[in-house]
Amino acid sequence: MELSPRYDPKLVEEKWYQTWKNRGDFRPHGDTGRASFTIVMPPPNVTGVLHLGHALNTTWQDILIRFHRMLGDNTLWVPGTDHAGIHTQMKVDELIRSRGQDRRAMGREAFLAEVWRWKEQYGNIILDQIAKLGASVDWERVRFTLDEGLSRAVTEVFVRLYEEGLIYRGHYITNWCVSCRTALSDIEVEHEEEPGQLTYIRYPLTTGEGAIVVATTRPETMLGDTAVAVHPEDSRWQAFIGKTVRVPLIGREIPVVADAYVDPAFGTGAVKVTPAHDPNDFQIGLRHQLPQIKVIGEDGNMTEEAGRFRGLTREEARRAVLEALNAEGAIERQEAISHAVGHCEKCGSVIEPLLSLQWFVRIKPLAEPAIEAVRTGAIRFVPERFEKIYMNWMENLHDWCVSRQIWWGHRIPAYYCDACGETVVAREAPAACPRCQGPMRQDEDVLDTWFSSALWPFSTLGWPEVTPDLETYYPTSVLSTGYDIIFFWVARMIMQGIHFTGQKPFGTVLLHGLVRDKEGRKMSKSLGNGVDPLAVIEKYGADALRIALVLGSAPGNDYRWSWERFEAGSHFANKVYNAIRFVRLNLDGPVDTERASRHPADRWIWYRLNQAIHQVTRDLHRFEFGQAARAIYDFFWDDYCDWYIEMAKIRLKSDDPASRDDARSTLVAVAERALALLHPFMPFLTEELWQALAPRNGTLMTSAWPEALTERGDEAAEAVFQAVAGAVRASRNLRAELTLPPSQRVHWVWMADDEGTWALWQALAPEAAELIKAETLDFRIRGQGEKPAQAISGVSLGGAVYLPLAGLVDIQRERERTRKALDDTERELERIQKRLADGNFVARAPQEVVDKTRQQAEELEARLERLRERWEALA
Repeated sequence: MELSPRYDPKLVEEKWYQTWKNRGDFRPHGDTGRASFTIVMPPPNVTGVLHLGHALNTTWQDILIRFHRMLGDNTLWVPGTDHAGIHTQMKVDELIRSRGQDRRAMGREAFLAEVWRWKEQYGNIILDQIAKLGASVDWERVRFTLDEGLSRAVTEVFVRLYEEGLIYRGHYITNWCVSCRTALSDIEVEHEEEPGQLTYIRYPLTTGEGAIVVATTRPETMLGDTAVAVHPEDSRWQAFIGKTVRVPLIGREIPVVADAYVDPAFGTGAVKVTPAHDPNDFQIGLRHQLPQIKVIGEDGNMTEEAGRFRGLTREEARRAVLEALNAEGAIERQEAISHAVGHCEKCGSVIEPLLSLQWFVRIKPLAEPAIEAVRTGAIRFVPERFEKIYMNWMENLHDWCVSRQIWWGHRIPAYYCDACGETVVAREAPAACPRCQGPMRQDEDVLDTWFSSALWPFSTLGWPEVTPDLETYYPTSVLSTGYDIIFFWVARMIMQGIHFTGQKPFGTVLLHGLVRDKEGRKMSKSLGNGVDPLAVIEKYGADALRIALVLGSAPGNDYRWSWERFEAGSHFANKVYNAIRFVRLNLDGPVDTERASRHPADRWIWYRLNQAIHQVTRDLHRFEFGQAARAIYDFFWDDYCDWYIEMAKIRLKSDDPASRDDARSTLVAVAERALALLHPFMPFLTEELWQALAPRNGTLMTSAWPEALTERGDEAAEAVFQAVAGAVRASRNLRAELTLPPSQRVHWVWMADDEGTWALWQALAPEAAELIKAETLDFRIRGQGEKPAQAISGVSLGGAVYLPLAGLVDIQRERERTRKALDDTERELERIQKRLADGNFVARAPQEVVDKTRQQAEELEARLERLRERWEALA
């Protein structure tokens, strides 16, 4: 297979993805006798499109899957999407409204038909985009949370929990979104700090003997007050307990009750109690058997119970109530405050705590085994620090509201008889009421989307049936997801997985951070700082995007992106491509990749490759993707391309056939293994290049992971290379100082401190001479040969390098130039040293400024030393 003169990802990526897919390479092919390695992809929303967070997480998962596939494990990666109940309903609702239609006028069945049509047309877009990243998922096992099998699992879980007494229905305060018109769980509410106003209102005693003052941030809810509460030990209000007051504006007579929940330090120590509009007030109301008066409706407007304020929005009612209270003289004072306000995670509307009839899951019995699984290490978090966050949250859970007042989703399998009030929860719809034989209607609500996705690790493998996939691939191995949904999803999967299968759903929870812009800001439409991964792929290719995302990434840490990172990824892809193309162009037939060479350069590159294999393998097992990527990146760029290929070029031109064959064999054998190491990170590029090196029957992605061959590398070869490389670097620095043209050949003297270094240099003498573009290279031992006159020098490991200047430069002009540089450097150093001697500067300047100034002084001192040596050499 020939390689084109330049690398074009567009010609490579689609070709190889379809080849892998058509060959069935994405399916499990490991030995079923080996332990399985399974990942279920966190299901993206069907409404979603690929963003950099998806790209990072998908790349991490694909690296693991490709790595374990090459290790020979029985590897499975299950893809799928989530129906995203509220998001999808909102999107389709907007669509039909744009056509002049109304969802409620259409009716449930007609609307759901519209949603299914939309899903079939657009719902798999994100999976197609994930494929462009190179995700090696088993496309024959694609799952959707509303698939028939997964829906059956949801029904089975709901019914079993109900039968076990772990699901119940009742009127409770829930987080209500007046825009989405549905209840939300606590973790679907985002709290944002906002400016507010604390209003102090006088509630007059019914006896006319004074008033009790309460403070509130929500004066509109006072219309639903049914008590005033004080702390039982607050001496200020002891005399008021048991008395009654009147609610301003409406005149309702309500009691003053004593309750330990009240914080005496808040406001006046007396609080209004609105059981239908505050979760804490709801609990106070239960303890004191208070009425529940609902003055705000599900649409966010005031109800009939609000009297003259009925029909107003919440915001309008707040302004009107404050105006009326002022007119009545009931406001004692107001003060500005900052407080946390809950917003809907879906649409951003301010949440209304509202009394409503909902279904709940009892969390505590489910949480205890899930806590124990993490405490005992059966499930571990990477990074480990997130275990504490998980534990703290799990030990303080409230019951989970799982009903949602929308149409798109898993409809709750509860049936009601209007004739006799019977409720039936069943796997199949009952033909008639079991008590009175009358007709039954199904609950209108659907289940929270997270209810079905909590079953994802086992429902995707066939549960509740005992399928071969479930027996082989469950528990799954790794869950890779963002740390921001530990509570949304991770905790719920652990609870449900243990409860319904008796086993943990996964062994490791691998958490990635947020992808932020280069200033560290969260990406948002308002800031305009987002980036489309598909635009990156279009410009640079998927491999460049993948390696750029992985380099520098670490579990649990946020990641900062920049276009420069993607450009660097593209440069690396081209570097590797050009290196292998050079190797390919120097092959005149098959090579024996098992050929053993004793040449020091060959032994050294094998030594470095073995190190890279050890490090990449170790780091991938530890989920240190950034470190693993850096190891293979540095090996390819520095060791293989910049050093070994340049040294091998000399022998490829040799008249010695054995030397040429040794070089070719090593070039190919090392490249094949290095491409295999790089494959999980850059699958398309590596497959293309691996196939080009030799005829193949299979693919790189299904080949074996390289094993370190310690006998093909040694410390002696490393010592030779380090000695020569140090001298080469010093020599190249001198060429750069004199700005010599790259093609100009010059005379060099390398003077070793001892015979040991001299012998190491001699081992790669031809390569060293070529690397520094030497006309001649004279090796000497200090004390046994003279130091060249009028030469500039550089220090190397175990010796020094000299570049004689006679005939190379104008000595007098160089002396003048060096003298001027010496004077300028001395003046600058004196200025910096005076600054550091100033006690005020050292004491008052920021530490980083002081440290930077000291570093400048050290650099100037080193430069001054080099210039003095040059001045003496030119004398």
